[in-house]
Order: sequence, then structure tokens, then C-alpha cells
Amino acid sequence: MKVLVSGGCGFIGSHFLRYMMNAYRDYSFICLDALTYAGNKNNIKDLLKDSRLTMIEGNIRNAVFLDTLFATYKPDVIVHFAAETHVDRSITGPQVFLETNVIGTGILLDACLRHGIERFHHVSTDEVYGTLPLQGGSAFTEQSPLLPSSPYAASKASSDLLVLSYYKTYGLPITISRCSNNYGTHQYPEKLIPLMIQRALQEAPLPVYGDGLNVRDWIHVVDHCRAIDFILKKGTVGEVYNVGAGEEIPNIKLVKQILDVLGKPYELITYVPDRLGHDLRYAIDSSRLETLGWKAEYTMEETLQGIVEWYRANVI
Repeated sequence: MKVLVSGGCGFIGSHFLRYMMNAYRDYSFICLDALTYAGNKNNIKDLLKDSRLTMIEGNIRNAVFLDTLFATYKPDVIVHFAAETHVDRSITGPQVFLETNVIGTGILLDACLRHGIERFHHVSTDEVYGTLPLQGGSAFTEQSPLLPSSPYAASKASSDLLVLSYYKTYGLPITISRCSNNYGTHQYPEKLIPLMIQRALQEAPLPVYGDGLNVRDWIHVVDHCRAIDFILKKGTVGEVYNVGAGEEIPNIKLVKQILDVLGKPYELITYVPDRLGHDLRYAIDSSRLETLGWKAEYTMEETLQGIVEWYRANVI
């Protein structure tokens, strides 16, 4: 089996490559990455010593490049992480999110059709569902309407629908996972956890949007990687699977937990004007995925100390 991982030098993509290469010694892998600001080749530096992995720098928006890549390496399975992902960046500059997340996904889907790919797995986000009230409201299921708030979430919802259309129209064998907020090592420091760790170690103000009560459903990145593996092996073609660990944490509580681990004062917290269109709460119902035999194995309480220490050693 030959697996092409788009965005494999990013946070989640690099963890997925590491997980799969450890789990499947007889597979070979292609890491495709445009190496933009969030794609760091150092994330897979150790893996590149393994002859089973081929690193290719390139952009999914380049159809000619993709045709050559597919014809040369003949991948069987595509796991598609490559995307612009930061909500704040999508608010200040949405165009690149449309170009990469929608147009780029469409070009990649076309290449998969032309080259007879056995499975296209699209990695999406719970943000496509929009927001829940802070109190009450049922967790998002795969049947929840798509009501994205940010340009980022709208671009991912658009790509989800595009992927589903390629299954319904052309019979392309696809699956989709919609995951909650990931945490772990190797995350680009613009995201909440590494940003707060970095600023706390510098004893700089920690910017918290609004009142800090917005709630996110958190999952360890390795549990997310395990979930994709389960979907590839046991999931039904054409289906969507929600992925979440059920750890709902208000932003302000998580920031204080980070400060507690570092032994820094809460006075470093600085409340800033709220993000435009800021979703109040995410909550994921993963029961469909759990019927395949998957369940989350890690908790924030058990892993946060080690994650903070990794960023202390590697980012600051």
C-alpha cells in the first residue's frame, strides 16, 4: 500500500505520518507539502531517514504537477490534510483559504479521478457546523447542518461538499472526518496552546478573546491520527465521521491550566476585543466513529505537562 499524505509537514499531518509509519511497516508513504509558513520539514526530519518515505515539495493547486506526481509514484490512498487553517488569518485575508481549501481540493480530486485512487480521505473540522450555545444544545452529529461562521470554516464546508459531490457524481471512493480542536507537540505557535506557552515563558501578556468563556472540544493529535486510521480500515465509503474526545474546556480555563503548569501568574492574562464571528461552543458526538471500535485514549490532564515541556524546549 502506498499512502500520499498532503500537508504532511504540518502539525497533524506530521503526526499522522509518524503514527502510520510506526503502525504499518510494509506501507510506503509520500509526503506532499507546499512548505508554507505552517509546513515545517523539521517536523518529519527523523522520518526522512526511512526509505519508505518520499518527500515532495509542491502545491495541490498545480494540476500538471499533480498529474506527474501521481503517474510517477502511483499512490493508492490519499489522506488530505493540506489546508489553510487559522481562523484569524482567514478573517484578515480570506482569498488564500478559498484558493487552497476549495480550489486546491478540487484539483486534487480531479487528479484522483484520473489516476484511479482507491480511497480519498478528506480531513475536515467541526467548525463547519458553526456554533452551539454556551449552555445546552445537542452536540454536533454528522447530520447537523453546515453553518460556518468564519471564512476558514466556510472554505472547509465548501470542500466537504465538493468531496461528497465527487462520490455522488463520479463514484470516487471518499471518506471525510470532522475533528475537534487538536493539541500536541509540533503545532505552529500562532495556535492557542503553543502561543500561550510561548508568551507565558516570555512573561508577556497572554491575549484572551472577549471574556474567555468560549468553549472548545479538545482531542489529542494522536487520537485524531488513530481515528483516521480506523476510518480508512473500517469506515464506509461515502460517509462522514465526527472525531472528538468530549473534553469541553473554556478558553480561559485552559489558559490558566497552562499558567499553572509553568508556575506563572494569572495577571499575565490580558482580555482583548473578541474575534469577529467568534463561535461560542463546539461539542462533538463521535458515536458513529466509536461503533468502528475507536475511542480516545489521551486526556488533557494526563498530557498537558509533557506538551508544555516540549514547547519550552523546542519553541522558545
